[in-house]
Amino acid sequence: MNKYKEILRVILAICIIVVGVTHFLVPEEYVKIVPPQLPYPLGLVYLSGFYEILGGIGLLVPPVSQAAAWGLLALFIAVYPANIYMAVNLIKIEHIPNSPWVHVVRLPFQAVLIAWAWWYTKSSDWEKQASIIPKSLIPKELELE
Repeated sequence: MNKYKEILRVILAICIIVVGVTHFLVPEEYVKIVPPQLPYPLGLVYLSGFYEILGGIGLLVPPVSQAAAWGLLALFIAVYPANIYMAVNLIKIEHIPNSPWVHVVRLPFQAVLIAWAWWYTKSSDWEKQASIIPKSLIPKELELE
């Protein structure tokens, strides 16, 4: 199970980093789904993109991976109103089919992302955890118990 958990950690990290980067490459697509009650939609898009990238990288740095998972979990909850706003208003986003059925599936998928991030809030076997930096470079006092 641990092997698959780490493979899924890498998949989540890569996916969330890619999505975060797209917040900077095509921000106008994300601005469309920011509920109008929220101020500074472009700023919120950049901020959420930044934290997605940071969280994705953090998942792959053992000493901060649990904190990164909690941050991503909070971010997935925070952006949920944008997903609801998109679904209720059938807002068309490039490369995503604009069908009520897509929105019906997409809204509960956010719960999957929340659960996925939550899975990594628990401590894991540090030696077997996926890492983007060699574990030999991480000071021993930062190792998780």
